[in-house]
Amino acid sequence: MEPIHTVVVIDGQGGSLGKSLVEAIKKRFEQVYVLAIGTNSLAASAMLRSGADGIATGENPVVVASRNADLIIGPLGIITADALHGEITPTMAVAVAQSKAHKILLPISKCNVSIVGRQDLSLTEMIELALSEIAAFLDNQPSG
Repeated sequence: MEPIHTVVVIDGQGGSLGKSLVEAIKKRFEQVYVLAIGTNSLAASAMLRSGADGIATGENPVVVASRNADLIIGPLGIITADALHGEITPTMAVAVAQSKAHKILLPISKCNVSIVGRQDLSLTEMIELALSEIAAFLDNQPSG
């Protein structure tokens, strides 16, 4: 089956969130192409090992992928300049925030932003909710 949607997973630091997301997405959604972008090579490598169809590292891949993605998934910090211990540049944050792609952001609090009403969920619970959001997004999109 040829992929019909591009899902961009962005993560930094050690890439553990991105790795878990890529693994879960690839297991549940065969019809998507998953491009994993690490803000560093360690994160990109972790996501490649978890089954990403393609990987890239750094600022320019985030900018380019944000233009072409159908869906962008990652921690809340990917729309916050200087988040993830400074790994998210202002250019990256703007590219993701201004992208026409649908965004699914997980409220991992490493960006000095609090979400009022946020539930304290485990990473597994957040990933399951993200998968439900992906399914709803894909169900509402025209095929190929």
